[in-house]
Amino acid sequence: ADFDAKKKRKVAEIYQALNSDPIDVAVLRRMAISEGGLLTDEIRCKVWPKLLSVNTDDLPPLPGKELREDSKDYQQVLLDVRRSLRRFPPGMPDDQREVLQEELIDIILHVLKRNPQLHYYQGYHDIVVTFLLVVGDRLATALVEKLSTHHLRDFMDPTMDNTKHILNYLMPIIDQVNPEVHDFMQSAEVGTIFALSWLITWFGHVLSDFRHVVRLYDFFLACHPLMPIYFAAVIVLHREQEVLDCECDMASVHHLLSQIPQDLPYESLISKAGDLFVQFPPSELAKEAAQAAQAERTAASTFKDFELASVQQRPDTVLRQRFRERLRGEERLRGEERTKSILTKPRTNRFVRLAVMGLTVALGAAALAVVKSALEWAPKFELQIFP
Repeated sequence: ADFDAKKKRKVAEIYQALNSDPIDVAVLRRMAISEGGLLTDEIRCKVWPKLLSVNTDDLPPLPGKELREDSKDYQQVLLDVRRSLRRFPPGMPDDQREVLQEELIDIILHVLKRNPQLHYYQGYHDIVVTFLLVVGDRLATALVEKLSTHHLRDFMDPTMDNTKHILNYLMPIIDQVNPEVHDFMQSAEVGTIFALSWLITWFGHVLSDFRHVVRLYDFFLACHPLMPIYFAAVIVLHREQEVLDCECDMASVHHLLSQIPQDLPYESLISKAGDLFVQFPPSELAKEAAQAAQAERTAASTFKDFELASVQQRPDTVLRQRFRERLRGEERLRGEERTKSILTKPRTNRFVRLAVMGLTVALGAAALAVVKSALEWAPKFELQIFP
């Protein structure tokens, strides 16, 4: 009864935000992030366009079949869509699924034709099919086009350089929260390729339950484009014991991590990912992610970090500042070799964990940060802020 009452309140709040003039996008973002997300596909049809600043009164016409004759990507798209049977609801009649697969091909080719700067990648269809199943072909075409020129832009370059750069954020995030897991993964030389399909499909390719996929899409659509890599990090951190119990070699750790559990505590992980973004925003991790020149060209880097992140007092930052001051004193006293040995252990698990837990126990601060910043960058969608 309590759950139903909360759900009713949330639905009422969502429709109130949709019906206000102007539409209260900040509330819609908070609803998409907070527990349960947007609840139903009917609501998603109304809210997803608002999160992406898509005008539903001016949708593009459905593409014609001539697209297939002109497209250099048609054969690859066709192969990928034919292999996508498991992305459709189990038990769906074959003829219905085949119609949707044809629509899926058309949406992808339409977006690519209208945006020749975009390059198709395997896994893109996993994102497009999610939108098709939730909102239908016409609206999906508009939403996917906006998403492709913004959140997904870095995956659609001619090379994978920007995608690899985004993956480079994974280990610094893990290092901030759990240096032991980070060091173990570094010793195993596992790299980050196990998370590639998670990132470029927004987990659509690896999660079997469609409800979990759309719940994550609610979250990602309301957030910074780098949020999927923070979510990838919290999955690894959630599996801390499994990782540390694994054989410390590349093949074993890669095999473990690439097999994503299907029974993850999604609401808890979403909350933690939001908190970590607030505590360790991309600007603080950029140096560790390296490739600074490359970072300036990524779509994600053009978004302003959460406003709260710049003013949030972070206990671990204070600790590290004090530590650096102590280091400087020791350097004068004991010389360079002593400093090098201390630098290898800049913090303890306990302090960092306390900092993470102490920041917020629920999604409160992270949701507030998302909402505060969302209005700053959402209008820029129309200004073509990416090169």
